[in-house]
Amino acid sequence: MNGKQVLLTGGTGGLGMGVTPLVLTRGAKVTIPYRNSAEVDRLKGILSPSDFEKIRFVAVDLTDETAVKNLVNDMGRVDVLIHLVGGFSMGKTHEYAFEDWKKDFDLNLHSTFLACKYSLAKMLERDYGRIVTVGSRGAVQPGGQMAAYSASKAGVVALTLAIAEETKDTNITANCVLPSVIDTPTNRDAMGAENADRWVKPESLGQVICFLASEAAGDVRGAAVPVYGNI
Repeated sequence: MNGKQVLLTGGTGGLGMGVTPLVLTRGAKVTIPYRNSAEVDRLKGILSPSDFEKIRFVAVDLTDETAVKNLVNDMGRVDVLIHLVGGFSMGKTHEYAFEDWKKDFDLNLHSTFLACKYSLAKMLERDYGRIVTVGSRGAVQPGGQMAAYSASKAGVVALTLAIAEETKDTNITANCVLPSVIDTPTNRDAMGAENADRWVKPESLGQVICFLASEAAGDVRGAAVPVYGNI
C-alpha cells in the first residue's frame, strides 16, 4: 500500500488498534474519521509521534450521507477503503426494540454502504481500488439473541459480494473478513478474559485485512474470509 490513499474507518477502535499500525507500516497515506477526541488520544498512545503525524483525522458521522460524501471528496482520491466500523449487540427477538434494531443497521450496514458507495465512485474514476469490509461469523452462522447483529452483518457480506460482481473486469476488488470474537478491551470487559487466548487478535485479523487491501490481492474478489481463531 506504499503511497496509497487509504480511508480507514474505525481506525481508533478496538480492532483499529491492531489494524492502523499495520497499515502505516505499509507506507499508506491514511485518513481516519472519528467521533470524539478521546478516540484519537487512545490511538496516539500506541503510535510513535512520527507515525501519528502521518494520519489525517476528520470528525465525521459515518451514518450521515452528506458527511461521508464530503469526507471522500476531500480526499481527492481513494485507493483503499478499509471499513472497520461496527458494533455488537444481543437481545431476544421478541423483546428487541425496533429503535435498537435500526441503530444496529445504521452502525453495521448503512455506514458500510455509504463508505463503499462514495469510495467506489472515486475508485472507478481511476480504475483502481481495494475495498475490505468486516462481516462476522454470526453473518453466516447466526446465533440465538443475535438477530439484529447477525442480520446487519449478513447485509455487509451481501453488499460486499455484490460490489465484487459489479467491479468485474476492473482493477477494483471487494472482499470481507468474518471474525469470531475479537480480543478487544470491550469484549474482555463484557465477556471476561478466561477464553481470550482463543479469540482472534486484532493484529492477526489486521494481517488478513492488509493483504486483501494490497496490490498482491488483485486476483481475490468476492471472498468472505473466515478468521475464527480457536473458537
